[in-house]
Amino acid sequence: MVVNLRQLAEMLGLSQTTVSRALNGYPEVNAETRERVLQAVRDTGYRPNRAAQRLATGRAASIGLVMTVAPDIDADVHFSAFLTGLGEAAVRHDFHFVINPSAPEEEETTFRRLAASGNVDALFIASVRRDDPRIEMLRSLPIPYLVHGRAIGQGEDYPFLDIDNEGAFHAATQLLIALGHRRIALINGQEHLTFAMRRKAGMLAALKEAGLETQDVLIAHDFMTDEYGFRATTAFLADARPPTAILCSSTVMALGVVRALNRAGLKVGDDVSLIAHDDVLPLLKPEHFNVPLTTTQSSLRAAGARVAERLITHVLSPEDALEQEVWQAELIIRDSTKPAPRS
Repeated sequence: MVVNLRQLAEMLGLSQTTVSRALNGYPEVNAETRERVLQAVRDTGYRPNRAAQRLATGRAASIGLVMTVAPDIDADVHFSAFLTGLGEAAVRHDFHFVINPSAPEEEETTFRRLAASGNVDALFIASVRRDDPRIEMLRSLPIPYLVHGRAIGQGEDYPFLDIDNEGAFHAATQLLIALGHRRIALINGQEHLTFAMRRKAGMLAALKEAGLETQDVLIAHDFMTDEYGFRATTAFLADARPPTAILCSSTVMALGVVRALNRAGLKVGDDVSLIAHDDVLPLLKPEHFNVPLTTTQSSLRAAGARVAERLITHVLSPEDALEQEVWQAELIIRDSTKPAPRS
């Protein structure tokens, strides 16, 4: 049975005002009454009228994202995993998640329009670039925001959630160096994205600390797909000094790396060691590769959920400040990393 607010209040023997205040988190409603109301909501499947709720609370109960779309922008399984986590957290709090599509050149205008619409309580951005102008734009808007990632070159005085990409690839490179590898290649994300910049910096720092060459390192930047992993590896293997180890920024790319190595008659681990970053994608488990992959691991789905939790908590309790958070990736050693083959 679908009930409305009046019927729910009658069932509980409470006024409609008390039920509404319990649902909207007003502190004057005691915990016992609030729990009675919430249990009745669970039992009946009651859903509040969004327009009425907005009038009562001044909140839209929504968080928003502007997603750029264009013929040359493909769907990304990594971003899908992030959005899944964000959506799961939104459902837990009965929040909506609003995606506003935009042409790339209209992104800032679309953000401003979305913030002014009253349809969202908070915003977030991802795919952060160096000196990202969207951060200054978000600062100028009258609603809370959170950045998934960190810019480079403009300070870090804004709320964000990021992983230590530089530290992760520094540790991965150190592992390969300890195994005797001296010619290490990197297959990275797009060059203008700061996570890719930091991963490259971590690798180069580890090479430099070990006294190894950093000027002629094999590095490729592109979309994180199987095909680009295959193309980059094929090109690396054709080099006069092919690598004995490869770092790549995604397990999706690693599929292409493995395919290229197989085509060249090389064995993962025995001939070429391989480390990939594992975003914990649901259908791509590194331990299920023919040769289980050594990885740096941090869940994009968990990151999406955390971004939503932090924004929703701040919307419901503005006194809870949006702060800065950096997660450490876990280095998990499996069979794809072995001592460098002897020349």
